[in-house]
Amino acid sequence: MRFLRQSLTGLMLLAVTLVVLVYAGVLVRDAVQDRMNASPQVPPQRERVFTVNVQTAVPRSVTPILTAFGEVQSLRTLELRAAASGTVIMLSDNFEEGARVEKGEVLLRIDPDNAQSALDRAESDLADAHAEQREAARALELARDELAAAQEQAALRERAFQRQKDLESRGVGTAAAVETAELAASSARQAVLTRRQALSQAEARVERAETALARARIVRDEARRRLNDTVMHAEFDGSLNEVNVVEGGLVSTNERLAELVDDTALEVALRVSTAQYARLLDDEGRLRPLPVTVTLSVMGVDLEATGVLKRDSAAVGEGQSGRLIFARLDRARGFKPGDFVTVRVSEPEIDNVVRLPATALAADGTVLVLGDDDRLAPLAVTLVRRQGDDVLLRGDGLAGREVVRERSPLLGEGIKVRPLRQDDQGADAAPALLDLSEERRARLVAYVEGDGSMTEAVKSTILDRLQQPRVPAQMVERLESRMGG
Repeated sequence: MRFLRQSLTGLMLLAVTLVVLVYAGVLVRDAVQDRMNASPQVPPQRERVFTVNVQTAVPRSVTPILTAFGEVQSLRTLELRAAASGTVIMLSDNFEEGARVEKGEVLLRIDPDNAQSALDRAESDLADAHAEQREAARALELARDELAAAQEQAALRERAFQRQKDLESRGVGTAAAVETAELAASSARQAVLTRRQALSQAEARVERAETALARARIVRDEARRRLNDTVMHAEFDGSLNEVNVVEGGLVSTNERLAELVDDTALEVALRVSTAQYARLLDDEGRLRPLPVTVTLSVMGVDLEATGVLKRDSAAVGEGQSGRLIFARLDRARGFKPGDFVTVRVSEPEIDNVVRLPATALAADGTVLVLGDDDRLAPLAVTLVRRQGDDVLLRGDGLAGREVVRERSPLLGEGIKVRPLRQDDQGADAAPALLDLSEERRARLVAYVEGDGSMTEAVKSTILDRLQQPRVPAQMVERLESRMGG
């Protein structure tokens, strides 16, 4: 009985367990189905607001600046070549690389002995030609006198002949006397012809003497020029470059000795694109005389000079593009031919344009402006000109609107933003300045004064800056980096 009771109890417990498990499975299934069939519940989200920099679009007149790079060159560059051959017997103290010379200054002398001997011979030949001319003139005068005497004698003989004929016709004279008188008259006429021939020869001699005299003068002048060519003078004020001669050296005719450069008459040559060139022309297609500013950065100091556009190239060089234009510089202190400089050309003024950062303009030609409730809206604009990192724009409805300065892929139409406003007329940050101690200032001054790689103009400019109470930090950094090197 006890075994039976325990068996029944176990069966009952097993049945209850199975029922509980089935009931639990049904509950899980119903819960999963309810969960899958129920609609998702999304929690409420806040709208994302972006912070953007905005600028008020204010139309104004802007003078665009065309920036290009060019090379400084001299308007007058003269190659000094030897006009005579020989030994250099004298060189000017200023005939050296970089030395400055004045107009008319004697630069060098070549041994003049050969040229002087040629001049002496030419002058001697000229003296002989003068003597020959005088002798020919005297011979001509004598020939004329002899011709006159022969003509008088011929006239007398002719009258004697006529008188004998008259006597014969009256029966007083004889035929022999007439014949004798006729022969004498004929001889006298022959003598006149001989004297005329002598006069013609005397005149020809005079002409030959004049020709020989002119030829002797030419030879004398050529010899004098050759003698003058042994002395070289400076044709204008300037500096010497590429000096290639020493005293005592032997030079040949047309040998290149040096180059004379006028470093006060400078111009800059710059190449621009055809589109940029077209903007520099007036209504008649001529280059406008626009002002330019030339900048050369040296040791943190910018050397600047002003000028004006003068001319453009006549043709496009082989393998080149665009246009080559030239600007004449005014008082280009510190500049030298060959300097590579930055050139800024002030173009004609453009009216009614808005200047914005280039990051405000999209590729599709639109900008984002603030609308109602600080939401963004696109606005179509026209790109007039690019100016470095800025653009000049025009557009209907752009004036007075607040424009996003920096666009990003997260910004678009309808996006709510928090604008950060700033003055669009703000000036660029001023260059950093330093207060130097007297010891540091003296060390920099000593380095600049002893540096042989700087020109005197650059040294003067840097020393003037170093004497100021506050000195540009960039210049100090460059000087100290070179001192450390």
